[in-house]
Amino acid sequence: MINEKRIVDEFRELVAIDSPSYGERAMADRLKEKLTALGFTVSEDDAGAHYKGNAGNLYGFLKGTLSGEPLLFSSHMDTVEPSCGKKAVLREDGRITSAGDTVLGSDDLAGIVEILEAVRHLQEEGILHRDIEILFPIAEEVFCKGAAVADYTKIRAKEAYVLDISGAPGAASLQEPTHISFDITITGRAAHAGFNPEDGVHAIAAAARAIAKTAQGRIDAETTVNLGVIEGGRATNIVPAHCTVKGEIRCYSHERAEKLFAEIQQTFKEQAQGAEVSFTHATNLIAYKVPEDHPVVTRFLDACGTLGLPGTLTRTLGGSDNNHFLRNGITGIVLSCGMNDVHSVTEWTSVSQLTQGAALVAELMRRG
Repeated sequence: MINEKRIVDEFRELVAIDSPSYGERAMADRLKEKLTALGFTVSEDDAGAHYKGNAGNLYGFLKGTLSGEPLLFSSHMDTVEPSCGKKAVLREDGRITSAGDTVLGSDDLAGIVEILEAVRHLQEEGILHRDIEILFPIAEEVFCKGAAVADYTKIRAKEAYVLDISGAPGAASLQEPTHISFDITITGRAAHAGFNPEDGVHAIAAAARAIAKTAQGRIDAETTVNLGVIEGGRATNIVPAHCTVKGEIRCYSHERAEKLFAEIQQTFKEQAQGAEVSFTHATNLIAYKVPEDHPVVTRFLDACGTLGLPGTLTRTLGGSDNNHFLRNGITGIVLSCGMNDVHSVTEWTSVSQLTQGAALVAELMRRG
């Protein structure tokens, strides 16, 4: 049995530590202490230096008592805003919420405490387990920046479980998308809006024409497109000379995502009508799909069967640190871990979901 009071107390302790993206120092220091107390050899890389952050990714290794390659378990240390001054409130029905003015941070502290408690449970009960590797990355919430620059030379595991999707424990995502973010800059020509508007080239109008011709939302079952920010103009009496449009593409096919971005660029060029258009973009994640018969999946399904969990296989357009693991030769899947209504002040988890998540992690760790 998982120690219910201990996992809840630890969750509440970690929630109270501010840990915004690029500001994970206090969280990293506390987790170093906890991992060291559990017998892990712990190190921190220089990921924070890449982004002017104050902490790096945490890596830990714990020698096991079973044969076989190590297994990697991962959850990220950062939380989205508003996060300063978080407090976990235990409700009478077993739900754990924030005080209502911040996020709770179960994304991804639920995953972290489940990993820690699983290790404690195995040690206290004397249960044999695999070699265990831990990676707690920084800056996942800003397009997985920490995992992108992690030191993968230290990691021996070829299989991983990333605790980082919503819902009660017992589901796993086997497929995640390519994610492309982009900025489009339209440069027109300013003119007085009352005296000589015909001499101007209206940058916002050019952007509006292009936006109107760009398909958005759920393009198909594989793809979403969103133009989410538009900025431009200086005053109502000036024909706007500049406009910036920011957007993103998510697609389960990397090739399709690149093709869509090329099409969007062409549309904006065609609708410029005298304006100049330039583009910058970043491919933050690259799509992957893990086969259902892979050992990392079948082990998960067997563990769910043992614990009476549903063992649901799904996919998500969210993306995670696991996208970078696959690119570095580690086949992982992403597990639900009891985070709900994430990225909002109504975010919640529950005592039962935290304990179920820890039990599932422990079951995965002990399978040789």
